[in-house]
Amino acid sequence: MTNSKPKYKLTDQDFNQINRRSLFGFQLGWNYERMQNSGYLYTILPQLRKIYGDDTPELREMMKTHMQFFNTSNFFNTIITGLDLAVEENEGIEGKDTVTGIKVGLMGSFAAIGDSIFASLIPTIFGALAASMATQGNPVGVIIWVIACLLICVFRWKQLHFAYDKGVSLVTDMRDRLNALTDSATVLGVFMVGALVATMVNIKFAWAPKIGKVTMNVQNNLDMILPKLLPAAVVGFVYWLLGKKGMTSTKAIFIVLVLCIILGGLGVIAKI
Repeated sequence: MTNSKPKYKLTDQDFNQINRRSLFGFQLGWNYERMQNSGYLYTILPQLRKIYGDDTPELREMMKTHMQFFNTSNFFNTIITGLDLAVEENEGIEGKDTVTGIKVGLMGSFAAIGDSIFASLIPTIFGALAASMATQGNPVGVIIWVIACLLICVFRWKQLHFAYDKGVSLVTDMRDRLNALTDSATVLGVFMVGALVATMVNIKFAWAPKIGKVTMNVQNNLDMILPKLLPAAVVGFVYWLLGKKGMTSTKAIFIVLVLCIILGGLGVIAKI
């Protein structure tokens, strides 16, 4: 491919546009199949067109890359965006694997941290304080809540440029460490997938056959072999399904739903 090393450098106008799109449009394309993928691409598409040029093979390739599954906290997503664009600005299409590794490796961690702090902790503290003051007729409660929300927006706005600067430093001054970053992010991504399997796939064997007067606890025996073996088997089955020709994520979801309804009705599996 031509123009593998872009020459365009992002400007303050680019950062402002990304932040506006992130604040007001990042979640508009949310879907159950690939979550925030279209919102992520929408956020950075004008900059991708400037980096790779309109209607180029590089642009099409990176658009396909960014349309893969993506899901993280709204409050930390532009950190990943900043790192991503820093790599693409300097490496172009050659940085595709690094970009993919960064997104996969960081989105799970940032989802947990960002949602815990900004979607749970801060609203609980400031919301309770504001509500308590408001019930007493004190208008300061409303002001406190508005200020807290504005500060969160400022934080989201500032983090993009910060992450971009760190990313530029990474790809210009530590070029030899990019492979290590990609490998580390990939390992982190695999680790996060394993953790999500163990915590989010909450099913167990309900089937307990009797041998004479003895009831055999299938789930307990499986846990002695490997805890969470059934959830891992379910994920493996879905992964196998997605490798079949003509299979889509939506079809796989419906297959799993039908199987769960049937097996649940027969008493073979149950929710933990």
